[in-house]
Amino acid sequence: MGTLYVVGIGPGLPHAMTQRAKDVVATADCVVASNLYQEFLRRDGTLPPESAAVEAATDGGATAESESPGSEAGTVLERPDGRRQELVRSSMGRQVELAREAFERVRAGQDVAHVSGGDPNVYGKSDLLFTMAEAEGAEDVPIEVVPGVTAALGGAANLGAPLSNDFCTVSLSDKWRGWAEIEEKLRAAAISGFVVVLYNCWRDYERAIDVLREERADDVPAGIFNDAGRGDAGRNLDDETHTITTLGEATDHDDEVGGMGTSILVGNAETAVWENDHGKHLVTPRGGRDVEDF
Repeated sequence: MGTLYVVGIGPGLPHAMTQRAKDVVATADCVVASNLYQEFLRRDGTLPPESAAVEAATDGGATAESESPGSEAGTVLERPDGRRQELVRSSMGRQVELAREAFERVRAGQDVAHVSGGDPNVYGKSDLLFTMAEAEGAEDVPIEVVPGVTAALGGAANLGAPLSNDFCTVSLSDKWRGWAEIEEKLRAAAISGFVVVLYNCWRDYERAIDVLREERADDVPAGIFNDAGRGDAGRNLDDETHTITTLGEATDHDDEVGGMGTSILVGNAETAVWENDHGKHLVTPRGGRDVEDF
């Protein structure tokens, strides 16, 4: 019996991964990852380059070298130490069949690294795989979640110290829930004084900002960040970017909200802009304390 690892690789390039995540991806018998995450993981050799492919897996993903029992064909890579590893492309429409295949691979003795961007527990892959394990009767399959840095933390680091007090994340995706539920959560977060980080801003982010403005002052600082941790590999704009603005002016930056890699952070009444010789920063002091409190 192998192990199914749900691996959070952080918000972007491998420099933001934990060492545990790197080790699991590098040593797994099979890695399941989207094309984008494959590209990121090749940046520092966590995955071998495409030129390391020795052959394509055939017959439903099974080759003599990989002994894969699964149903999805992949690519067999040869690592620098001569060890072979199968790489299977993940896509949004194939998650159920990929989960089933992962269970069978693990039962056959393989370690499988199922790659999730950011952290698997923050709008990632972990709930899907546990739900599938229950539905498929996979109680015998060991599952380990390897945590990663979620985009909210990666983007906040670029902005300064905006999450030093209580905060929450809210996804604007309405795929599994209606807008009424999203609005209720946004309003509750705003009233409660949480710093709020919006995910999936390509879906109705203007609508979300309008809800927050009903409960929070327009001059509250806000930050828009794109492709946190991705450097020049950013897909939304030319590269990784962040902008400090205010809640009232957040929707004036429509050209900076570029897709799934965009998040918006909205501060609370205590969040302030601090500027030094190197740029502007957002700071939310914990409980309003100052230097003497330390």
